[in-house]
Amino acid sequence: MASTSPNPAQCASRLRNSVAELARQLRSGSATPEGPSIAKLSVLGQLYRRGPCSPTTLAAHERVKLQSLTRLLAELEAEGWIERAPHPTDGRQWMLSLTADGTRRLKALMRSREAALADAIGATLDADQRVLLLQACELLDGLTAALGSRAPTASSS
Repeated sequence: MASTSPNPAQCASRLRNSVAELARQLRSGSATPEGPSIAKLSVLGQLYRRGPCSPTTLAAHERVKLQSLTRLLAELEAEGWIERAPHPTDGRQWMLSLTADGTRRLKALMRSREAALADAIGATLDADQRVLLLQACELLDGLTAALGSRAPTASSS
């Protein structure tokens, strides 16, 4: 009997496209002329999730050169989103963290995005589909963990 199950490459392509578009929609809903850009939101999200870190570590997590990040960090600091403190063990480095106001503002943006997503889920999915969506989230969490435990390869760019 022939299998009608999609192969992993088909699943990966469809999933990547769907997740990328959903993420783009959510980010673009937060990017307003008076709010942080998508690039700034990415940096703020890293600091929110990971806590204080050095600019070098942040650049590595963002997969950008430190020089590319320097101007953006200066803007975020001037706008009151982040603050610098001396590195506890390396006098040549700084530690970056969200300010209390930056955390408050970022949480407000996250609540707004989650509310927009909840509205779309409520308007688009019935109860059975919402259960299925939560099950899919568990699968996505497992895929995220599996990808996080793998070393990057030349073909993963």
